[in-house]
Amino acid sequence: MAGYEDFVHLDYKPKKTDLIASFHVKAPAWSTMKRSCGAVASESSVGTWAASVTGLKYEHVQKVAGKVFHIGNDGWIKIAYPQDHFEMGNMSQILASIAGNIFGMKAVESLRLQDIQWPEKIKKSFPGPQFGISGIRKIFGVKKRPLMLSVAKPKVGMTTKEHCEIGRQIWTGGLDLLKDDENLTGQKFNPFERRVTEALRIRNNVERKTGEKKSYLINVTHSRYKEMERRAKFVAKHGGEYVMLDIVTAGWQATHSLRELCGDLGLAIHAHRAFHGAFTRNPEHGFSMLAVGECARLVGVDQLHIGTAGVGKLVGSKEEVITIQEHIAEEPQILHRNKYRVHLSDRTVKADPKLHTLDEDWGNMKPVFPVSSGGLHPTILPTVLDRLGIDVMLQIGGGIHGHPKGSYAGACAMRAAVEAYMDDISMEEAAKKSVPLKQALDFWGYTRPR
Repeated sequence: MAGYEDFVHLDYKPKKTDLIASFHVKAPAWSTMKRSCGAVASESSVGTWAASVTGLKYEHVQKVAGKVFHIGNDGWIKIAYPQDHFEMGNMSQILASIAGNIFGMKAVESLRLQDIQWPEKIKKSFPGPQFGISGIRKIFGVKKRPLMLSVAKPKVGMTTKEHCEIGRQIWTGGLDLLKDDENLTGQKFNPFERRVTEALRIRNNVERKTGEKKSYLINVTHSRYKEMERRAKFVAKHGGEYVMLDIVTAGWQATHSLRELCGDLGLAIHAHRAFHGAFTRNPEHGFSMLAVGECARLVGVDQLHIGTAGVGKLVGSKEEVITIQEHIAEEPQILHRNKYRVHLSDRTVKADPKLHTLDEDWGNMKPVFPVSSGGLHPTILPTVLDRLGIDVMLQIGGGIHGHPKGSYAGACAMRAAVEAYMDDISMEEAAKKSVPLKQALDFWGYTRPR
């Protein structure tokens, strides 16, 4: 059948108006590489398995067909899709094309979508983050150091009173934000409304005592948008600055709709990536976390978990996590401590042939604040910040609440560790002036959770 091969055009030169996707294709033994690659372009755009009905006999259909314009010896390919193939501002439709049926086709043994290069018209059809990194820093009045947050642990099961007491301890101990975890929403042991009102009441008291801005990442995720809308409005009414959303389980429609609502309410969106590993973890098949991050930026989240750059308990190599950071936040302006990196004036991220990523110019779209999370504690903090810089948020759960003296001491230890890093002081030296940090060093050493 020649139908699939008709979608391979190795002499094609992509236009600025094309959406480019980088894929890794493994062809089954009974197929050829050219046929398998063509099958991906066909099924993700205008074609089907039957050559007589691929649509390519119609000139106007050919104008929106995907074209394979590069096939490497290592299985990495690039496909160009004319922007008119897509509905502007509709992430669900875009991904139904370039990441839809193609992953279930027999014509490929495995398929990995690594990166997407977005044409200007499509980028401008999405809102992007409302606040971005500088806007979030302005909320807290913190210009340089990493912002710190913590999930109350255990993540579910505590009463509202117990949960909010954890908030009081970590806020008082020096952290900036309390955070719900991905599976805490409105269960009977900790109802949503009661948790919001009590936590924000305690937050207000802590702010008056400490003189520092504090906030709370409140999970409004629900399978019914009307309920999610009601919860977001409840947060805004009671003086919250944030909502949190499980963006992958809730979906792109929910995320985009919440972004529009939060634009009206003046709320920032913290994006949790729960469920992503179900399709991002296998390097030979699925949809990369890098691509998830780019989609989340377009749709408009302000903060997103990206991992610990190979240090913590979650899968994600140093190279992968740094690449995600660069694509959702461009080159970090502040490299580490008090040293600076030149910020790219045109906000362009350069392609990396080794990682098979693509060029991207984000123009005026605000960057997402990257969140490093998953098995962090004070003694491995310097490694994380050396790799990711200080334009990050640090989300510490067990590394605070597992402190031998409790959550308050754990928060004090983390604040002392961050301040020591900023002052270019070793953890051991800083521990001489901070008992909680000394206790953390003695307790965890340099253990890397697995």
